Amino acid sequence: MKSGGNLEAVLVAGHFAVTGELGPPRGSNVDAVRKKAAPLKGMVDAVNITDNQTAVVRMSSWATSLICIQEGLEPNYQMVCRDRNRLAMQADILGASALGIRNMLALSGDHQSFGDHPKCKGVFDIDSIQLINMVKTMRDESKFLSGEAIDGPPRLFIGAAANPFGEPFEFRVHRLAKKVAAGADFIQTQCIYNMEKFGRFIDMANDMGLTQKVHILAGITPLKSLPMAKYMATSVPGMDVPEALIKRIEGVDKKKRADEGIKIACEQIQELREMKGVAGIHLMAIEWEHKVPEIVERAGLLPRPKVAPPPPQPPAGEA
Repeated sequence: MKSGGNLEAVLVAGHFAVTGELGPPRGSNVDAVRKKAAPLKGMVDAVNITDNQTAVVRMSSWATSLICIQEGLEPNYQMVCRDRNRLAMQADILGASALGIRNMLALSGDHQSFGDHPKCKGVFDIDSIQLINMVKTMRDESKFLSGEAIDGPPRLFIGAAANPFGEPFEFRVHRLAKKVAAGADFIQTQCIYNMEKFGRFIDMANDMGLTQKVHILAGITPLKSLPMAKYMATSVPGMDVPEALIKRIEGVDKKKRADEGIKIACEQIQELREMKGVAGIHLMAIEWEHKVPEIVERAGLLPRPKVAPPPPQPPAGEA
């Protein structure tokens, strides 16, 4: 075990994992975090805590992660390359581990021009692949990026993101391979709607042996409404929403479209459970956290497994 965390234990034991997502509030309102956290308890194995998502200022990911730990949830602490240089990154990684955070997701981050401070300076001192490798080096070799020794390395299960639908499509699996080679322990994908195309992506990952080296969690975002379906199809880069799916949402009564979106998500989850190389799902119920218990129950994913993780192993060179 690399982190001693619940998510790692569930995946290593071979269970079909479920992770959720929680966006921090635009302020210091702790109760807002607790309100979002409440319906996720017992429903997910870990919960992603986003880091100034969409380049909009929010409560910090590490602080929100600590509140979630207090609320009985295991956080997956996100860190983006947009806002910090390697000094700040390494300091925050050590602090997060010291305070009991056991999972980390390394991301590039949405460009600042899309957020509420479009003229701010993006840092991008290192990219997401370099960040993954930096965390792995800190954890496994007990060394900073400078090569100097660490007094107490971080214990973190390292995650990365993958978009199976970007163009050129054939390149996506090779970018995944780079993240695996850099040291990713698990992968969470972009929202999946085109199941046939995702199946081809997973087949390529299987053929390259990547699914033997990393745990892949397939991204699921339930469609709440017809406008959401159309927005995802036309306005979100790298998204692939088949026209047949939009027509299916459109074909039901307006009051029943949210339920139809949940039904589609549950059908996708069942299909993903049968796909070789898929280790679990990343359920992104965006501002819809209260629906997570219903989705997880209808998909047959309860109860969540109880796994007692063994203590983490010391890094190379430590007794």
